[in-house]
Amino acid sequence: MSELQTTSDDYVRAISAAADHVAAKHVFNDYKARKARNTLRRQHNDLAAFATYLAEIQITVSADDLQNGSEAWDGISWGIVAGFVRWMLQSGYAISSANVRLSTVKTYAGLAFQAGAIPDEQHALIRSVHGYQRNESRHIDEERISAGTTTRKGAKKALAVTISDETRRKLKREHPDTPQGRRDALLMCLLLDHGLRCGELALIQVSDVDLEQGELRFYRPKVDKVQTHRLSRDSLRAARVWFEHGDALESGALLRSSMKSKHGNKLGASGMSERAITKRVEYLGRRFGITGLSAHDGRHSWATTAARKGTDPFALQEAGGWNSLAMPRRYVEAAKIANEGVKLE
Repeated sequence: MSELQTTSDDYVRAISAAADHVAAKHVFNDYKARKARNTLRRQHNDLAAFATYLAEIQITVSADDLQNGSEAWDGISWGIVAGFVRWMLQSGYAISSANVRLSTVKTYAGLAFQAGAIPDEQHALIRSVHGYQRNESRHIDEERISAGTTTRKGAKKALAVTISDETRRKLKREHPDTPQGRRDALLMCLLLDHGLRCGELALIQVSDVDLEQGELRFYRPKVDKVQTHRLSRDSLRAARVWFEHGDALESGALLRSSMKSKHGNKLGASGMSERAITKRVEYLGRRFGITGLSAHDGRHSWATTAARKGTDPFALQEAGGWNSLAMPRRYVEAAKIANEGVKLE
């Protein structure tokens, strides 16, 4: 090999090393720049749980450190990640919550590997740590219950609340003829008739509603998609009442927050946050005899009703804003009558 060729190869290696160094410094920021705010917030909570576990084994690091740079991952090994899974089960985390947190830890460990903080061998072993499938989770929960360990620590409930057709009707229509009551009717119609996620509902603006066309245009952050729904009969009626009474603001968020005054409950000048929607839905559920009603229960009820009415899984996927057919297929399968067509006489 000539001296000129050797010099050229050294130059390429130097450039490559410099480029790798720059990429390693930006790998965390580049990843976060591609993610929705809600996703990053949820991942931060997952990493906070991991940080709590690390503190118990004498490793001091914060969720911010774990989410923002590779240095915090220096020394994190396969054994530590596997231990985190066992710790979550012993601490009473729901299997689904444990799986999500493990997935987040593996994602950020992968970023740290790209940045050079985790060696190849350890990264391969960390990737081999798996969560639990549905049939496995049932057996694990049975063992935890026998041992007196809680099994539902986490944000999600084990089962969605079942809403009867009659209760669905009441939740959409039986509200006081007040600004707050008209707001509540519209809120429940959008959840029960359109399957909106809580965060999606909070983002809807006054300008997103087209009463003349009877349509609602809204953004789904989870799948980064803008959709248009034709308003259901109840939703269109509630929206018209909301606008005709002057309850909607001229611009800004469609739904308005509640405020207390000496003259009774009124509506404020700001929109409803996800937390406010969650609390209001739970309150409205109690009014109609349902304990623990959530906004997601409205989405579950919408999908369940649509599946029972014979909605095609592809149509349900599109309308519900899912990236895959896995979830709509689950609703369709659950709606099937197993002995349909079986003849005994």
